[in-house]
This record gives sequence, structure tokens and C-alpha cells, in this order.
Amino acid sequence: MESSKPSGGAPSPSKAETSSQSVMVELTGNFADLGAPLVGRAANFLDNPPPEASADTSSSPAPPIATNTSGGADDGSPSAEVNPTSPTAAFQSSIKKMAADFSSKVENLKNPSVAATGTTTATATSNSEPPKMAHAATIPPTQKENHQQQDPLSEELEEEEEVLEDGDEEDEEDESSEISASDEEGSWIAWFCSLRGNEFFCDVEEDYIQDNFNLTGLSSLVPYYEYALDMVLDVEMPMEDSLTEEQQEIVESAAEMLYGLIHARYILTNRGMHAMYEKYRTASFGRCPSVFCQGQPVLPVGLSDLPRNYTVNVYCPRCRSIFFPKSTRQANIDGAYFGTTFPHLYLVTHPDMVPLPPVQTYVPRIYGFKIHETSAFYRNPREGLPSLKDGDKRQKRKGKHRQGSKR
Repeated sequence: MESSKPSGGAPSPSKAETSSQSVMVELTGNFADLGAPLVGRAANFLDNPPPEASADTSSSPAPPIATNTSGGADDGSPSAEVNPTSPTAAFQSSIKKMAADFSSKVENLKNPSVAATGTTTATATSNSEPPKMAHAATIPPTQKENHQQQDPLSEELEEEEEVLEDGDEEDEEDESSEISASDEEGSWIAWFCSLRGNEFFCDVEEDYIQDNFNLTGLSSLVPYYEYALDMVLDVEMPMEDSLTEEQQEIVESAAEMLYGLIHARYILTNRGMHAMYEKYRTASFGRCPSVFCQGQPVLPVGLSDLPRNYTVNVYCPRCRSIFFPKSTRQANIDGAYFGTTFPHLYLVTHPDMVPLPPVQTYVPRIYGFKIHETSAFYRNPREGLPSLKDGDKRQKRKGKHRQGSKR
């Protein structure tokens, strides 16, 4: 069967429409090839009915139904008369109707233009005017339904892909956060510096701790030195060297002491000063309580380089005085963990960080008048005031003078 070609004036279908139409025709051809055996089986069933079906009919065999083997539509008329009241006749008529409907649908799918116009015998002649193909007829109805059905499906698939991608990103973020959290929890140095009250400490690099030259002389000051060093460096302890609870507590305190003494040496290096500069810039050590220093940031300092002698103090580079830290937790830190050298070496190494001294000084007054320098307010009582011995001598002299006058 040949379809009529559109004239030069008629609009030609687009490439997408022709390609979709060719794909649809190919699919319908395959569908027809699959359905043809079904029609043949139905015809064979009518030619040779089973014994149960032939028992209900007359002694003569049922006449065969004329089937359309050329692929065209069946006219629906049997080749012989059949009793319409018998069950076989009803079965034959239903099979015949199904075969006719199937053949007509196959023809409509193969020739959508013919199905749209309602004619099946259109031929192209030079005298007859070719029918105009509507733009809507170029796409079969079944293809339009497929397009309509694919749009929501494609949208759902895209949404599912986006959800999966978002889930993958969240999983990666969760894994990275878990890894970073585990690293922080596993690092003893990071844990110790993050404790409340240890804000004065900076993170000492493990490379510095692993250098034995930087640990010279510390083994004699720290008990359980080897165990404490392994704890600071997160070295796992073998099972045969397991300690009791009391020994474990001693090792923990020894590890804190060891890290503090290493910290006092580390902050004297360039890397240590840079780490302490970040804390000094953000005033993590506090500010000077003096009014005329105007909130000058301070630096930690110790009064001794040996542990367990003095607690830490803060040094103001403006008024050049030391004070107690503002926090009581920080005031309990051993001063040897910062040493007596750090703030002064830091200011000498970075002279641009030395602030100007305060312009004003406090002058004590009484009713608005300055106190004279010769007053006892300024003099040392032991130097400026008369002592008891001098008073006794004066009293003895007065007594002798009175006795001489009486005589």
C-alpha cells in the first residue's frame, strides 16, 4: 500500500517527526509479525476444534472461517453457515471478531495517514490532487501518549538523581566530619589544648617533640618519662605493659608536665612565636587591668623555669608590670610551662610590637592636693620614721638631763 506524497505547497514534516514516525512504523511492523502467528493459531483452532467443542455441534464438522492472509481487514462473513445458537458458533464469532480488530489496528498503525483520513485505497495519480497531510497527523496518537507519559517519568528520574547526588554529597560531608572529629579526638595534643583553662597553650608540632635534642634534660624532671612521652605522641601501649589505675593517673599528670616543659621551649622558636602571636593578636591571654594601658594585650610569663614553684602571670609590655590572670583556671597553670624568657625575647625579636608607655600616671591626692614627697606616704617606714632604738636613746638622754638639773 502506497501513501500519497504531499505537494510542494504543503508543509513537510520535520526531521524529528519523520524519524519518530519511522521508528513507530518499525515497531508496529514487529508487533504485526508477533501477532500474525496468533491469528494463524486461531484459524487452525477453528478448522480443527477440540473434541469437547465438537460434541456440542452437529455430526458434520464446522465449516472453516475465511481468514485474511494478505494482511488486509477481514469482511467478517464466514464461508459456510453455522448454527448461531451452538457454543462453537459463539466461540468462532468471538475469535473472528478479535482477528478482524487486530488486523485493522495493525493497518492503522502501519499507515497513520490513512487512518487519519479514513481511506485505505488511496493511490498517487497525476490527475488527482494529493491529500494534504495535517501537521498533527504526522505523529501517531500512540506516540503522543508516549511523549506525555515520558515527561513525568523523566522528571521523576531527574528528581531521584538529584536526591541521590545530594545524599552522596551529604554522606561525603558526614564522613569527612567524622574523620576530622576522630582525628581531633585521637590527638592528645589537640585534646589537651582544647580543655577549658588551657587557652594559653599552643599546639606543639609532633616533629619538634620527636627530636630528642629538644627534650634534653627532661627525663630527670618528669616521672614515667617514657610512658608520658608515648601518651603525648599517641603511641599505643603494648598489652604486657598495662598499668594500674593509680599508675595511669600518674602517667597522665606526667604527660601534662612533660608537654608543659616542652611548650616552654617550643614558644622560644620562630614557629612557636608565630603560634603565640596569633593568640596575642586576638588578646587570648587577656588585657592589662591598668586603666592607663587602655586594654593593652598581655603575654604569659613565669617567675621560675622549674616546675611546681610559681603559677603563671601575665606581663604587660606597656606598663611593664605583671598581674594575675583574670581566669582562676588559668591562674592555676604552672609558670614553668611558659618560662621567664618568652615575653621579653618575643618583644626583642619583634620590636615593632613594643607599645609606647602610657602618657598619664596616677598621682595620689588628698582633697585635691598632691602629697608631698617627704611625707611618710612615700618614705619607707624603716628609713624615714624614727626607730624604737632611737626613741629609747632619746628618752635616756632626757632622763639624765632631768637628773642633772635637779642636782
